[in-house]
Amino acid sequence: MDRRIGILANSEELKETIESIYPEDIKNGKIIMDILDSERINEQGKDLEKNGAEAIIARSGGYHHTFGKVKVPVINLRIYTQDVLHAIMTARKYKKKLVLVLSGFDEFNYEEWKNLICSELIMEKYNKVEEIEGVVSKYKSIHDKIVIIGGGIPCSYAKSFNMDYVNITSSDETIRDVVSQTWEIVNNVHEQKYSNNVLKSILDHVHDAVIAINAEGQIMLFNERAEELLNKSSNEVLEKKLLDVFPELSLMTEGLKNKKPDNNKYNEIINIRNIVVAANISTMESEGKFIGVLCSFQDITKLQSLEKKIRYELNKKGLTTKYKINDIIAYDPAMKSTLSKAVRIGSSDSTVMLYGESGTGKEMLAQSIHNMSERSDEPFVAVNCAALTESLLESELFGYEEGAFTGARKGGKPGLFELAHGGTIFLDEINNVSLNLQTKLLRVLEEKEVMRIGSDYIIPLNVRVIAAANESLKEKVNNGSFRSDLFYRLNILELHIPPLRERKMDILPIFKNFVCMYSEDHKEPDISNKLQKVLLSYTWPGNVRELRNVSERYVLFGELDLNGNGKDYEDIISKGNVTSNKPEDMRLDLKEINRYVELKVIEMLESQGMTKNDIAKVLGISRSSLWNKINSSKGMSKK
Repeated sequence: MDRRIGILANSEELKETIESIYPEDIKNGKIIMDILDSERINEQGKDLEKNGAEAIIARSGGYHHTFGKVKVPVINLRIYTQDVLHAIMTARKYKKKLVLVLSGFDEFNYEEWKNLICSELIMEKYNKVEEIEGVVSKYKSIHDKIVIIGGGIPCSYAKSFNMDYVNITSSDETIRDVVSQTWEIVNNVHEQKYSNNVLKSILDHVHDAVIAINAEGQIMLFNERAEELLNKSSNEVLEKKLLDVFPELSLMTEGLKNKKPDNNKYNEIINIRNIVVAANISTMESEGKFIGVLCSFQDITKLQSLEKKIRYELNKKGLTTKYKINDIIAYDPAMKSTLSKAVRIGSSDSTVMLYGESGTGKEMLAQSIHNMSERSDEPFVAVNCAALTESLLESELFGYEEGAFTGARKGGKPGLFELAHGGTIFLDEINNVSLNLQTKLLRVLEEKEVMRIGSDYIIPLNVRVIAAANESLKEKVNNGSFRSDLFYRLNILELHIPPLRERKMDILPIFKNFVCMYSEDHKEPDISNKLQKVLLSYTWPGNVRELRNVSERYVLFGELDLNGNGKDYEDIISKGNVTSNKPEDMRLDLKEINRYVELKVIEMLESQGMTKNDIAKVLGISRSSLWNKINSSKGMSKK
């Protein structure tokens, strides 16, 4: 249906002016008009509304007799001072007394303009249309000596009393401005209606029940899902006090106490009319001001069906492991000790924290621990926390609902915690997780539940966590880059994987294993004494991962190439990783230096006659940690 506006003209002259300005709009029915009639003034606005006017322009008495009696906006075609002055200047041509008849709502300061008018002028005011005839009839006895100046109705009475009159008309510019403003109002009303209809349609088709209350606690929104879940129609509850209808939702009124916007969302499990629901409560604001509280909730049984769906997806994905404890080559006592602890850790269900340099095989050991646990038949999910951006890591870990953000997969996506339900999740390089995400991760570990991005219901979890870091988390806690509460939540069982340079006895067996794996005949190679010295002298900054790469190059090219060092084996044997005295070629291992310093401090304290318990207390560590430092430093002290 085409949009249209109505105009209640107060004179034939105004009607003709509007017709001359908007001939096409009047012809097409976009503008409909009526001339003000004192007999029908109370009904004329309603008639224009019935004929499709979505806004009405009226003037003086016509405006005040229409405003509030129709449901559409009413815009005042105001009488401006210049319009009155123009009518007065026209009336002066009659060389008679001037009688200016204005509504009590029209403003004109005669004292301000009387020197310009230079004519005798009488001001007459009326408040009701019924008073106009009496005001004009006062001058019937001198009708030939006066000129009536006013709107349509005063002038119509002047005409009937055979008086001269001048109608106060609006300029073309004023008419255009008012009509333009009216069209803008009509279009805004349509846009608002459209937005409201879209919002209502969206809210009625979401799966969650939605209730909103205003700052006074009255229900202002109640979608179809809420009607179904709570067995109440919107007509029964809208504009009523929430606590009068649903006293069980008293949690919503907590946000009304401060009447301030609150960016936090509150998740609660509550009982409403014998239905257990997961509720998400948040405050609403407009232009920074508190306007009410919103609550969305759903039947908790939906969570159970979601868990069944997740289990089905788990079976499809086949999130399994490749490595067991026997796949790890360990001849060196340092590595044997690590594996021995791993076996004991595997029999427990506690959270594990693995420490080791890059390439030492942290994920391989994590899979082995999982396979030794009672969760071995359940999923094993690994994620490298350093390989993803914060936002991507969050969506991967916690999952998201459809439409949660631009590019979100249709139907949503379960997070890795969901996929690991019943099994183990391996969080590699957790030391790279941002503080913001650490907070969310801590909540998941503490509460054993997760909420997808864009969702308002929780999913219970049963997951074992194995985390790994390639640097000391305790140092990161001390410098403020890692949350202490998350550190203590993860650091229940601690296991250190020694770097390859500290497990010398494993280098040759691992090298031979890789060469055998990459060669066509899969036979164990014969390695000369010189190459053995090179392999054992090299410090392997890339650990087992680097050794595997070197092995593959050895099989392909038939020579040992240590990261571009070619056959300069004598340098490697004599200097290890240092192949020149140039700064860019030198490598200083700060961790190795720290271990050296720790060993010297421990030796100094022992020389003073202190026991292991006393030394552990002085250093602020446990006795087991002290033994680990002593054992891990022995390999270095032999160099």
